[in-house]
Amino acid sequence: MLYRENGQFKTSYQRDQQIFPIAQDRFGIALLVAFAVLGVPLLADEYMFRAILIPFLIMSLAALGLNILVGYCGQISLGTGAFMAVGAYAAYNFFVRVEGLSPVIAILLGGVCSAAAGVLFGIPSLRIKGLYLAVATLAAQFFFDWAFLRVSWFTNNSTSGTVSVADLRVLGLDLTSPTARYLFCLAFVVVFALAAKNLVRSHIGREWMAMRDMDVAASVIGIRPVYAKLTAFAVSSFIVGVAGAMWGFVHLGSWEPAAFSIDLSFRLLFMVIIGGLGSIMGSFFGAAFIVILPIILNQLLPALGELAGVTISTAAIAHTELMIFGGLIVFFLIVEPHGLARLWSIGKEKLRLWPFPH
Repeated sequence: MLYRENGQFKTSYQRDQQIFPIAQDRFGIALLVAFAVLGVPLLADEYMFRAILIPFLIMSLAALGLNILVGYCGQISLGTGAFMAVGAYAAYNFFVRVEGLSPVIAILLGGVCSAAAGVLFGIPSLRIKGLYLAVATLAAQFFFDWAFLRVSWFTNNSTSGTVSVADLRVLGLDLTSPTARYLFCLAFVVVFALAAKNLVRSHIGREWMAMRDMDVAASVIGIRPVYAKLTAFAVSSFIVGVAGAMWGFVHLGSWEPAAFSIDLSFRLLFMVIIGGLGSIMGSFFGAAFIVILPIILNQLLPALGELAGVTISTAAIAHTELMIFGGLIVFFLIVEPHGLARLWSIGKEKLRLWPFPH
């Protein structure tokens, strides 16, 4: 009975079009954000920040960007890791070559460079789609892997091919502590999630969804495929590039091209599929699942092995993780194609009708 909306009237267009029309949702989101800002820094330890919370926030941002392209516009991409790498290396070059540049500006400029790369490799989407488009975006993965490994200018002529970022400061605040890095990532995620939610509800978001549902019909009613598809690639790549820059600057600190391999691209695609295609909330669900599941398996499987008197190797745990990922992807594609976000929506609808059976 706590989730009923009795007495909540929409007396204006603004109230009818707000992001969270139910008061309980607005109150719940406000509590969640307040707990994330105030409660988590007091309760979490350094391991929680470095191993779970910071990777979760950055992967959520990357999955959010990929979901705009795949979930809302229907354009398959297997080069997300490459666009994250573009954002990371571009932000690194801006940061080390422009003296006194703020890390925030460098990260955003890295996102702009990633958006340009996304538009470039999104041009084939004007003629091809489906599996052929996936192969075209996969070419971006191999091309940028080669470029960042072979062209020494991108790594500031580093002999080892590894780049590193240190002494991060924003408005005079030091970002060396895990708590400061967590709050820095949280601020980016909140801003970009709110912007993405409003963007997909706008006219350009409706154009993306029209192209996803049936591109020929969308063209007939006046939607320009060139504009719709390339803007989807640009916005998606921009968000992914910002996530890649944060992955390098905040989480890794030092990295090489292998940090943005094709494995990362597939993991992000798994996040979107498991979390829910075409759902902002699904990006967070998928990222939480992919980030937390390996940690649970690494703790749970050895404990079960000890109870059974069997020693479980690290390779067996890694293979089990891959089998679970594959099985869940097949499960969600068959049973619930819209992923965990759809299950969450069904649960909310049941609560709104409870205790009535219809």
